[in-house]
Amino acid sequence: MNILITICGRAGSKGVGNKNFRLFLGKPMIYYTIKAAKLFKEKNKNMGEIDICLNSDNDIARKIALEENLFFVERPNELASDTASKVDAIRDVLLKMERNLNKKYDYIIDLDITSPLRKVSDIENIFNKEIETQSDVVFSVVPSRRNPYFNMVEKIKDNKIVFSKPSSFVRRQDAPEVYDMNASIYCYKGNTLANYKKDPFNEEIDVVVMKDTYVLDIDHEEDFKIMECLVKNYYKDEFKEIFL
Repeated sequence: MNILITICGRAGSKGVGNKNFRLFLGKPMIYYTIKAAKLFKEKNKNMGEIDICLNSDNDIARKIALEENLFFVERPNELASDTASKVDAIRDVLLKMERNLNKKYDYIIDLDITSPLRKVSDIENIFNKEIETQSDVVFSVVPSRRNPYFNMVEKIKDNKIVFSKPSSFVRRQDAPEVYDMNASIYCYKGNTLANYKKDPFNEEIDVVVMKDTYVLDIDHEEDFKIMECLVKNYYKDEFKEIFL
């Protein structure tokens, strides 16, 4: 079995400049995701051949890949813009790695750099779910704090406000269970990603629920500082395999 772990991070960011490579608790943010990938590889070395590849348009990432003895695939300009799809970037890495190494990957695990609060067991849970279900994509989620069937509204034409999913539920507990995609871990079936003609998220998908650490997306400077504070004061011991 051949497994490719991708760690993708472009240089630009409108909200937080160069956030993938900024110091986070004294080390570049990307370091913690690299450590998680390496620990997964070490703990599962009997599973097959596991390659780890960094992907970026940033020279810092190239240098880190060299220092950490990882593969590196440079991201082309057309996949490094704000409007580019990350799935397309991951697929580009897959195709280039397969061509360069003359091999086929059965599964691709993508780890998001700005979601460092993950354990090796979280990655294993995602991968095992993929093996079990043979979905096109399995990804991580956390329980949502809001429910579109109960307490969410949206703005439609002419600025009219309506309930997102009108229903007769009077208690949130009775509404269908919903989740937030926390963008931490994705596992793709290799042939699905290599040959897809449309978004694989429109195909067969499944999820694994992770612990909700209340970590938000890093879109502003305040988000970066809040995440750093949460890890330092609340989660460093729980995720010590990554942060120590």
